[in-house]
Amino acid sequence: MSLCVDQLPERLRFLLVLMLILLAGESPMAAMTPQTPPEVDSSPGLGISANPAAVNEATGSGELQRLVLKELGIQNDHGIRFGGLWLADCNWLMTGGEKPGALSCNSALVIDNHTDLHKLTGWWAGGTFGVEFLQLNAQPTNGQAGSVQGYNSTPGSDPLTRTELYELWIRQELFEGKLALRLGKVTPTRDFGDVLRPVPTQDTSFIPAVSGLLYTPVFKNPTMYGASPGFYNSAFGLTTNFIPVKWWYLNYGVYDGSLARGEQTGLRGPRFDGYYFQIAETGLVWRLGRQRLPGQVGTGFWHQTGLLQLPPKIAEQGANGIYAFGSQRIWFRDPGRNNAGVSTFFQVGHNGSQTLPVNQFFGAGFTGFSLVPARPNDSLGIGVAWSRLNPNIFQRNSETMLQSYYQARIANGIYFQPTLTYIPTPGASPDFKGAWATSLRLTLLF
Repeated sequence: MSLCVDQLPERLRFLLVLMLILLAGESPMAAMTPQTPPEVDSSPGLGISANPAAVNEATGSGELQRLVLKELGIQNDHGIRFGGLWLADCNWLMTGGEKPGALSCNSALVIDNHTDLHKLTGWWAGGTFGVEFLQLNAQPTNGQAGSVQGYNSTPGSDPLTRTELYELWIRQELFEGKLALRLGKVTPTRDFGDVLRPVPTQDTSFIPAVSGLLYTPVFKNPTMYGASPGFYNSAFGLTTNFIPVKWWYLNYGVYDGSLARGEQTGLRGPRFDGYYFQIAETGLVWRLGRQRLPGQVGTGFWHQTGLLQLPPKIAEQGANGIYAFGSQRIWFRDPGRNNAGVSTFFQVGHNGSQTLPVNQFFGAGFTGFSLVPARPNDSLGIGVAWSRLNPNIFQRNSETMLQSYYQARIANGIYFQPTLTYIPTPGASPDFKGAWATSLRLTLLF
């Protein structure tokens, strides 16, 4: 049964009204927002990920802390940083899927603390402490569309309403930053398979958040669904980052792998009893041509241990897979002046598992930055995600998903994003017709 606006909780109805107001243009919010000092808005034209909680190590901008301390006359140089984000979206399944006409809304609030232990203590060089709390209030958006891959990255496995300790870790850099160890409860998808990560260079030009797509595959390769921890099921473990030179890196991690037997690792403490998720990745960055266009590529291997089962009789001892990704700036409109231009990315993945939902994956997309006159902080993009589904679970052999979006910066730290998704082959059932869905997402960084 579809969900009408009158049935929504009051705060979600308020959110929907706010989003519709914002659709009218930038002026209502801009009129209420003071001009941001130039030193705060240091990244014009970059755009952000549609789900910063899934990809950013330090969540939020820290702007609220800066303003509060400034008002109190306290220097903001003590090494303790508080920040966070709130993202909310409403989705309308216009046609197709399991529940044509359904309306759903999702909300995620993340409160983040990063502490530079050297600044705080004066003697602990290279140490960082981090903790994040997550409040999630979501609805079965992807299930309504019959999407296996997930056209909205916020809702995942049940329970869709949860309060959890999202991350808790300590990180230590060694050998002048060439080696780093992170121990604790973390989100491995921030270090592995992250096609959205910026490509740093020696000047101010880089590929920013490579895409603002909403769909889940851009945050986690679907061939790792059911195995790799990620948003919002983080897990305890150890991550090692080895960066001997600026153009090459090697990462390795080992984590509590209980997610593969259906346990919600985000909601509990560590359990190391035979189920482990291990992953290793290496990658390169470069510059091409006279415009020195930045790019990157990464490839990795993962292994899940333990007995994996599907009812009634399908079982296997462990699973493993490989993946690769890359991004490339293909055009600068104003080389050396700003980041206006176009980037592209790709993703691939494969596993031979008999129990995980997706066996092969391919994804790609294009992103334009600062292409609209007088809107230097906006971005837009398109993406495609295709997955070959496990025949032991699904009758339909594959799912294809196409998505486009426009991300508008309303004010400093506030982004609004209309998104359109088409799923011609919803994977949950061969009886589901092609689904068209529209999403409105509001992201606040603080």
